[in-house]
Amino acid sequence: MELENALQWRYSVKQFSEQKVSQQNLNTLLELTRLSASSYGLQPYKIIVIESAVIRQQLVPYSYGQDKVANSSHLIIFAAQTEIGNATVDRYITKHNQITNSTSEQLAPYANHMKMALKQKSDEQKQQWAHQQAYIALGNFITCAAAMKIDTCPMTGFDTTKYDSILALESEGLTASVICPIGYRSQDDAQAAMPKVRFAFDELMIFKS
Repeated sequence: MELENALQWRYSVKQFSEQKVSQQNLNTLLELTRLSASSYGLQPYKIIVIESAVIRQQLVPYSYGQDKVANSSHLIIFAAQTEIGNATVDRYITKHNQITNSTSEQLAPYANHMKMALKQKSDEQKQQWAHQQAYIALGNFITCAAAMKIDTCPMTGFDTTKYDSILALESEGLTASVICPIGYRSQDDAQAAMPKVRFAFDELMIFKS
């Protein structure tokens, strides 16, 4: 199975080569990520692509010194929206109308359901929910990258406040959820030869009938 082979192949790269991901491959990977599932289809996040060496070098001190941020081909940042509420739903309904030729009146019951569901969450819960949706997209991103033989290294070890400040995310109503350098593994990366450590099928799966 090709997908299984791709996932066996992938690992979190510790050292990237100087090879760049082509614009065509990058666009394909991002398009596949755009198709990710999310709760209600609301996609309450943005995906930020940073190629600038200057910006990525600025971010290294706030990535606990992990130079993969600077030495990869591109740095991908999944950033959750910070204002979650009726506007989040209205934005989706507008897009739904455009794509399906439906009307707001037809979708009103569904829109009200989503708004009520979000209203029942605290601000902290809504922010956590938005981060969770970004992580769903990240999972799809990593899997699709592996299928394309593009290396990744998802990272939560970074200073969110500094990232938000340097990238001016606050002004865009966003906050960084998770970051992921991408590129191609270096031949000198010893991690590539290490066996994949995962719990066995029977240790991880629970079946109830």
